[in-house]
Amino acid sequence: MNVIGKVTVLPRLPQAVARLEELAYNLYWSWTPRAQELYSELDPVIWERFQRNPVRTLLEVPAERMAEVAADPAYLERYRAVLADFDAYMGLTDTWASRNAASLQQGGVAYFSMEYAFHECLPIYSGGLGVLAGDHCKSASDLGLPFTAVGMLFRQGYFTQLFNKDGWQQERYDELDLTTLPIRPARTASGDEARVSVRVAGRDVALRVWQLQVGRIRVLLLDSDVPENSEDDRKLTARLYGGNQELRIQQYLLLGIGGVRALRALNVPASVYHMNEGHAAFMALERIRERVAAGLDFRAATEAVASATLFTTHTPVPAGNDAYAYDLTDRYLGEWAAQLSTTRDELYELARQEQFWDNRWVPSFSMSVFALRMSRAANGVSELHGEVSRGLWNFLYPGAEQDEVPIGHVTNGAHNLTFLAQPFRDLYSTVLPQDWTERLEDKAMWQAIREIPDAELARTQHTLKTEMISFVRSRLKEQLERNGASASDVAAAEQVLSPDALTIGFARRFATYKRATLLFRDKARLSRIVNNPERPVQFVFAGKAHPADNPGKAFIQEIYRVSQEPEFQGKIVILENYDMNVARHLVQGVDVWMNNPRRPLEASGTSGMKASFNGAPNFSVLDGWWREGYDGKNGWPIGDEREYADLNVQDDADSFSLYRTLEEQIVPLYYRRDAQGQNHGWLDTVRQAIITVNPEFSMQRQVIDYTRNYYLTLNTRHDEVEADGAQLARNLGGWKAWIRQQWPHTSLQASAQLPASVQPGEQVTVAAQVNPAGIADGELRVEAVLKRGETLSRVPLESRGQGRYEASIPLEDSGLYSIGVRMMPTKEGLGNEFELGLIKWA
Repeated sequence: MNVIGKVTVLPRLPQAVARLEELAYNLYWSWTPRAQELYSELDPVIWERFQRNPVRTLLEVPAERMAEVAADPAYLERYRAVLADFDAYMGLTDTWASRNAASLQQGGVAYFSMEYAFHECLPIYSGGLGVLAGDHCKSASDLGLPFTAVGMLFRQGYFTQLFNKDGWQQERYDELDLTTLPIRPARTASGDEARVSVRVAGRDVALRVWQLQVGRIRVLLLDSDVPENSEDDRKLTARLYGGNQELRIQQYLLLGIGGVRALRALNVPASVYHMNEGHAAFMALERIRERVAAGLDFRAATEAVASATLFTTHTPVPAGNDAYAYDLTDRYLGEWAAQLSTTRDELYELARQEQFWDNRWVPSFSMSVFALRMSRAANGVSELHGEVSRGLWNFLYPGAEQDEVPIGHVTNGAHNLTFLAQPFRDLYSTVLPQDWTERLEDKAMWQAIREIPDAELARTQHTLKTEMISFVRSRLKEQLERNGASASDVAAAEQVLSPDALTIGFARRFATYKRATLLFRDKARLSRIVNNPERPVQFVFAGKAHPADNPGKAFIQEIYRVSQEPEFQGKIVILENYDMNVARHLVQGVDVWMNNPRRPLEASGTSGMKASFNGAPNFSVLDGWWREGYDGKNGWPIGDEREYADLNVQDDADSFSLYRTLEEQIVPLYYRRDAQGQNHGWLDTVRQAIITVNPEFSMQRQVIDYTRNYYLTLNTRHDEVEADGAQLARNLGGWKAWIRQQWPHTSLQASAQLPASVQPGEQVTVAAQVNPAGIADGELRVEAVLKRGETLSRVPLESRGQGRYEASIPLEDSGLYSIGVRMMPTKEGLGNEFELGLIKWA
């Protein structure tokens, strides 16, 4: 059959359960287990076969079965309760945002991300970045933010991971049937399907816009697989992170430029734009083009656009930031300079980064540099990652100390309700207030968890652990049967893992710096830990390596091979096809969550947060979020809070710490029981993990932080810059151009009256002579910079006329001071004092 198109005819549901269709098209169900149960009860086999997708389930379940549930009083009671909660959620107007972010209501936030993880039935994510983005959307809905997300609809998703009989990762790409997913075509005000186009290397690529409803907010997904495109262009949105640099730059153009055009086509207002990683940086091109077309010059348009933009960086490794040689950039941005009424050099300067290619340093177009230049706020995703990012991008602000680089941090969180098991929700509801799910970030509220009796807490954990082990056994059997294993091997899968043994989980993207095989550095010692007859320990691993990452695949294979060795068989397990479904089972069922990246390369990490939502303490390197989350009582550290010059030494030290902590702390505590068989000490640690991690690392707290620290500030900045026909943008754009022109001609000399030693409180005099090259006194900040140990202080020098500046500076504390003098341009209305990146030291 030559198929020219597909259409889905949804079944006509019995009136009594007709709203199951409405609910299926709102991902509210993805964080509401009771809603999911309404669909799984229709047919558990169908529900599981189609990745727990309610739309597909409704299509597959026979009409007779639908009639049965429509006449079942117990089912209807559950149905009405779920729909009542759904209506209350959707209809709530007294939200956190209505009370705390009213100024955003006229504009709102447009959030751009390359990937989103909402649920496993929509596999348009590869890992943590996507989970973070999906969770951000869910909490934006929970908080009532005016918020619209933009992404790509990858028809083949990331990939399905399969292990062959040797444990080598293989990739399978499955075509999604979009008509059976919980998405619908986005429609314009006139009722037409929304379409936009993007010019890519001299040709127009058409994009269909799909709409995904996530609670109260919507997500717009772009799809190039439409008849008007060429066969090659239809494949541009086939795979996430597939192909080479050329494919990726085309995908980034579609996301950034097509995403802005989709917002315009659907009349979605936005006063703040949030780039989740540098993939979305080309959004700035389209927004500048719009402002130039409306009458601003390029520099003023750049100011207006950047003033409303936030950039979140997730990548602490230089190689993880996309950069393109100028010849490749010319192929795809060659037409843009003219459209922006600027020159190629001026445009490319906004993204310039020197890269070492072919044994020489050459300029490149860096997506991350462009994102930083095109935003007036930027952040890392944990406190330590903020520090690392300031060091990584310090070169963009020559003359600034690393701590002065204008990159802050918002530590990641996770969407509690997506990953919190229903039995724990029920248990928490016995001691927490009725509205606890709306106050997840309230630290004081969580103290009530101490009131849960030990027996109930232990019973809930054991139930979930048993369910997780059943899931693991089922998945292993499927894998073995597919690879033609013997009947005895398949039968043996029913015996892997024990619900009574200490169970430790590890599930990550298998990048090499995450050191998935650190546990096997001393296999003899590990064997003694695992096989202790009185205190056994078992491990469950899962994770994907990028299709091109053979070293990451080798890590997977090493774990697989260890799991087949006699002394580890059934006690160390690695599952294939790590996705949100596997993640939920693991974080809800393990006793301890382990994470051992090579510090400080873990930007944040969020899997361990989800485990602690469900009472599993973390056992992790003090990197990313755990550096902030560990309080000495809610889990255990691996290694010391330090960096190493020698990676081998670091791995040796961390593995030694891992084994010793297991042997001396974790294992003894887990198996310490009283006469009644209760383990009060272990459950104290479990409670502390629940109490500390749930509020502090909830996505609700994260989105509140973004709103208070960035969205509201940028919204105000947007209004100021746009006032009076964008006069401030015009002024700043022209002023910056003048300053950059004059800056090479300025000079600074300084002197200081510094005796060999002084008493605390005495003063020293610092003076400077400036040649301002025509820059007015009020537009220069001349200052003394004092460094004492790690403490930096700044004292402005006062103008005495004719280019002379001076100040008397008291030295209050004892110690050795280093004193320098620098100057930088300054002007009222700047987003931050370092945004020009111009600093001159005497």
